[in-house]
Amino acid sequence: MNIERILAIAHKEWREIVRDRFFLALAFVVPTVMLLVFGYGLILDVENIPFCVVDYDKTPLSRDYAYRFIGSRYFNFKGEVEHEQKLRSLFERSQIRFALIIPPNFERDLRAGRSVTVQSLIDGVFPFRATTSKGYVLAMNTAFNGELLTDYFSKHVGIPPDQAEKLAQPVNIQLRYLYNQELRSTWSVAAVMIMFVLMVSPPFLTAMGIVREKESGSIYNIYCSTVTRTEFLLGKLTPYVIISTINSLILWALSVFLFGAPFKGDPIFFFFASVVYVVCTTGIGLLVSVMVRTQVAAMMITVVLTVVPAVLYSGLLIPISSMEPMGQFQAHLFPAMYFTDIALGSFLKGVGIKELWGKVVALAIYAAILWAISFMLFSKRPKS
Repeated sequence: MNIERILAIAHKEWREIVRDRFFLALAFVVPTVMLLVFGYGLILDVENIPFCVVDYDKTPLSRDYAYRFIGSRYFNFKGEVEHEQKLRSLFERSQIRFALIIPPNFERDLRAGRSVTVQSLIDGVFPFRATTSKGYVLAMNTAFNGELLTDYFSKHVGIPPDQAEKLAQPVNIQLRYLYNQELRSTWSVAAVMIMFVLMVSPPFLTAMGIVREKESGSIYNIYCSTVTRTEFLLGKLTPYVIISTINSLILWALSVFLFGAPFKGDPIFFFFASVVYVVCTTGIGLLVSVMVRTQVAAMMITVVLTVVPAVLYSGLLIPISSMEPMGQFQAHLFPAMYFTDIALGSFLKGVGIKELWGKVVALAIYAAILWAISFMLFSKRPKS
């Protein structure tokens, strides 16, 4: 293996990338745009739910109950409606997603010790948002009941409010969120999107770069030269690995400084893991490029091999542990899942090589297999 010939091929490939403005934009601009588009578009926080109130009681206690929702950051109060029949048109025009209907005699029945049924209507078009909204409503209703019970014990038993609260709520639960205390989905999405972009971009660049030579016929210069398969593949892929490594640094900087995602792990380990992941995904593009002869075919196959597993089998949308056994098995066949664990662990959990070394080894084995298969399939004497 001649290092000078490898460097010469890499230099030639780099000049072709720089000379083609479209390919240069595809190499450096598209990954950044993908992070910005998906990073802001995949916000999963359910807040500012538009809602209105139908208050048939109009008493201080009913208004106090309604203001629990009006003052919450999870709901966006759109006003009070005189009658519940007007709610239908508001739901149909998507002006509200939630409505609270307080019945007549709300305060009188509660003061008399009778139970009251408050109706809540939730737009169920989006099940995830509806389920989350239901959780908010139940939590606020439970807190209101607890305060009523505390007030009842305090007045009728004649004990201080703090003792009445302990009597009304004998079991308290202390809830604490680890690693993402504010439950900001932006932090998680920004970290995982590094996985997604590096899963898609390097294979595209690699496949398009090699197949482009097949279509133009310039690859026959390599076939008839003394350059070996190893020298050609290493020289050809080195610029793409370097470009994708630079992109990984840009994506990390955008995640930290633009999206505000905290990075608690070891930056050197994360950089090393990112390089291994880039080498792995570049191998996917290399494998595609030796199997097809046209750029259209390369694009279609690359989409299937990268986008689908990056979305469905990486933990981006659904945790791997929540999948069926067959789904979990398939997730382990793609590199996206391993780097997702590395990204989330490095960004949010602050773990490093001690906890994540197995993921890096899996990526390295995956890369070695891809490159070995591609090397065996690539021939300087292609079939006519």
